[in-house]
Amino acid sequence: MTRRHATLPTALGDLLVVVEQTADGDALAGVTFPGHWHPLPADSLGAEVDAATDPVVHAFGAQLVEYLAGERTTFDLPLAPSGDEFQHAVWAMLREIPFGETVTYGELAVRLGDRNLARRVGNAVGRNPISIVVPCHRVVGADGSLTGYAGGLERKRFLLELEGAPVVAQGRLF
Repeated sequence: MTRRHATLPTALGDLLVVVEQTADGDALAGVTFPGHWHPLPADSLGAEVDAATDPVVHAFGAQLVEYLAGERTTFDLPLAPSGDEFQHAVWAMLREIPFGETVTYGELAVRLGDRNLARRVGNAVGRNPISIVVPCHRVVGADGSLTGYAGGLERKRFLLELEGAPVVAQGRLF
């Protein structure tokens, strides 16, 4: 496994973008915010590269600009997140949440077959290493509240407002 990283300036702040060389080619392994709750270990980032010239970082940056402009609803990038089997199952479900929609931790736990897994689901969601692309911002509390986001609740609200998620619009009514 060979990794490299770059800092990508965006409208959401600087993002740390990590790319991993896999047997199938280069893939996105991390997208984290400054102050991220669960930062990627410094010794797992690899060499620093130029965000403007790295093809994967550049592709992510271009797709992110389209997403933030309301011109893109999904990302089309190869992914290589590091995690255990349970985390991968949760992250796969996150990728299935449609643009502009939200689900609760409990709903994800039920999809996994056991409502009692909600806390464990929350832990996996919080450890998602590929923010935005794997849309953990679309997971809300049981009452629809905006709970926990490794990049900060302000960014979570921003992303959900950008997507027109009804849960955010309802929150503005009160």
